[in-house]
Amino acid sequence: MAVLPILKYPDPRLNRVAKPVREVDDRIRQLVRDMADTMYAAPGIGLAATQVDVHERVIVIDVSEAHDELRVFINPEIVGESLDRKVYEEGCLSVPGVYDEVERPDRVTVRALDERGEPFELKCEGLLAVCIQHEIDHLDGKVFVQYLSRLKQNRIRTRMQKAERVIA
Repeated sequence: MAVLPILKYPDPRLNRVAKPVREVDDRIRQLVRDMADTMYAAPGIGLAATQVDVHERVIVIDVSEAHDELRVFINPEIVGESLDRKVYEEGCLSVPGVYDEVERPDRVTVRALDERGEPFELKCEGLLAVCIQHEIDHLDGKVFVQYLSRLKQNRIRTRMQKAERVIA
């Protein structure tokens, strides 16, 4: 079990765009295991490789109550989304203690590879759809606070920087 350090906002490495995974090999499968361990230990329901300073397109998600339904998405892309939008309260392991409302499509279809390198497509809604969109944003170099007003972004940035100084 390897629990990896999670980058904290406003670390500029969170804004790097992740590169596609060329081959799903043992290195990527180990990354998936380490990311899952990290996500469960945090505890969280989703984690993008960007958040652990690996800039490849890999995300892990588990929105189940029992935390026993790990989903792996390698090179995920949203290939369809509903016109219906819904507001959800989001939080993030890279922005601990901060929660705010973000509006997103309520349903999405995502295409990706699994941990064996096999392609799949998944239609999802509700929390899973939100989580997939949130984690893909990380792969694209975007943190959920960027959906908020400038004022809220500045307050969160200041709060996170103060928290880092206290820890350091």
